[in-house]
Amino acid sequence: MSELLWDDVKGLFDPEREGCLPDVWVAGTVVEDWQAVLDLILASDWRSKYSEGDVVMPLPRAEEVLSRPADAECADLRVWPVPDMLAIFRLESADEIGFDVDLRELQGQERLDVLCGFLGAIGRRLGKPVVMTPEGDWGRSHPVLGFDAESDQVVLPAQVS
Repeated sequence: MSELLWDDVKGLFDPEREGCLPDVWVAGTVVEDWQAVLDLILASDWRSKYSEGDVVMPLPRAEEVLSRPADAECADLRVWPVPDMLAIFRLESADEIGFDVDLRELQGQERLDVLCGFLGAIGRRLGKPVVMTPEGDWGRSHPVLGFDAESDQVVLPAQVS
């Protein structure tokens, strides 16, 4: 069970209100942090698929992906913590780890628990906050919720560090 209750946060998960693809971020990262996340994904029982453009291939090391030329095909890592719940990682920069989730797949306490577990697993592996913001909030000025590394739990915006 997560730290959050669905009845307390369901308004934050309305796909009509905020857009349906919120952004999830870990700021202040380096290549080794990306590799730690890739290793976590490979070690978990989460299904995943890596692609560059339309070509599906085995997941390379983070250093290899992040050192590709700027004009290379987009590198995506699709991760399913559970069936029918997708997180799409964009391997674009060592400076931050970013991925999208779909609010339509995050309805109810069970799915909230899975999301909190997923964010917590990433945050614990890195020892860093993991923040979810509304779709397109590039300044990350309106967090919806996030994993707080200090308290070791997923918390609401006023508590996200």
